Amino acid sequence: MKILVPVKRVVDYNVKVRVKADESGVDLTNAKMAMNPFCEIAVEEAIRLKEKGMAAEVVVVSIGTKACHEQIRTALALGADRGIHVNTELSLDSLQVAKLLNKVVEKEQPGLVILGKQSIDSDNNQTGQMLAALADMPQGTFASEVSVENDQISVTREVDGGLQTLRLNLPAVVTTDLRLNEPRYATLPNIMKAKRKPLDTIEADEFGVSLESKVKTIKVTPPAQRSAGIKVADVAELVDKLKNEAKVIS
Repeated sequence: MKILVPVKRVVDYNVKVRVKADESGVDLTNAKMAMNPFCEIAVEEAIRLKEKGMAAEVVVVSIGTKACHEQIRTALALGADRGIHVNTELSLDSLQVAKLLNKVVEKEQPGLVILGKQSIDSDNNQTGQMLAALADMPQGTFASEVSVENDQISVTREVDGGLQTLRLNLPAVVTTDLRLNEPRYATLPNIMKAKRKPLDTIEADEFGVSLESKVKTIKVTPPAQRSAGIKVADVAELVDKLKNEAKVIS
């Protein structure tokens, strides 16, 4: 079985995000970039399935500028076999990304597609579901446990009432939750080996997909600053302020 893992380049989660002065978006100048954390979990799960003998090849795909090569090489250093870069300078929304990924699925014919449930920049949580619909594949979202047996995959996912287990026929689309696994670190020898692994670049225009975005960003603003707290002398004063100023008790 071949596993396809889409990964996304995002601002590192340790970086404090700055908004541009004109409020048109996030200022990425000199910002440290990294692989989306949920994508790291997807890569790790694909590699684990290969190590268990459930897959013969792990292919990583990323959509964006040439800078995406860094994240693809990181996935290759973790254990993926080859990479695909879909090159575009455009800022795409979830539907355009899903359409491009669907074309990659048609080309590669994977038995399983594993991707992060969402990216930490847009937080849309849409691409996996849209891809499953476009590719006409069954889907298991928010996976906290995955197991493959013969031509089926079992996906345990968290729901409001507890845990739900789905059994899907392959090929299928699975999106990963934080509890699925803990990604490994790339070793220096594997980082060196990753430089020699194949990485193919395909122009997004070659897929014949309309890349016109249906989403328009009106304005991006930082979260409101919290006002400073105050000290109270005793419990009576605290209760008085909660009742008469904050009005959170009666």
